[in-house]
Parts: sequence; C-alpha cells; structure tokens
Amino acid sequence: MLTAAKLRSHCLGFAGAVEEFPFTPGLSVFKVSGKVFALSRLDARPLGVSLKCEPELAEQLRATYPAIRPGYHLNKRHWNTVDIDGSVPDRLVLDMVEDSYDLVVAGLPKRV
Repeated sequence: MLTAAKLRSHCLGFAGAVEEFPFTPGLSVFKVSGKVFALSRLDARPLGVSLKCEPELAEQLRATYPAIRPGYHLNKRHWNTVDIDGSVPDRLVLDMVEDSYDLVVAGLPKRV
C-alpha cells in the first residue's frame, strides 16, 4: 500500500515541486510555481491526499471508488480527496497526483 514517504517523494519528484506548510503544521501542501496541486496530512491514518482533477473525471472516480470523494474544504467540482486505504490502486493514486500536477502546470502563464 502507498506510504506517506512514497506519496511525499512522488509529489516532490516533479519539476519545480515544493512542499510548504502555509495553513497548519502537519498539512503538507505541494506546489509548483506557487500553485497547489496536492494537499496531505502525511501522518493521518488512513493516509489521504486531495488532488485537482478534471470535473468529468472527478465525478467518474467518485462513482467508481467510495474512497474518492469531493475535495475536503476545496472546490468540489475540481478537487477530489482520496483515502489511501487500499481500495484504490496505488498506481491510480500516483497517476492522479501526476494529473493534478499537469493540470496546474497547464494553467500557468507561458512565461513561467
């Protein structure tokens, strides 16, 4: 099962990705060029992560996996929160992280 260390490493493996704690200690906020692409309490049990997602795909994922729900304290249309409890394949979670990063990068100004 995906561990907090693997999730953190995956998030920080993208070009320009940084981890910050702007809201509260313990809430890792992963950003690229100042824009959030993932949020996680890495010490939570079960581990969870909130990720940006295309709205149509977000709805499909929620309908398929009970552990994927609308983003907690985020725009419910564009964000999902995933409980990493083993019911969602690790590869899918990692792909969702990459998709979230890609969505944020695609929205950055060309000069960035």
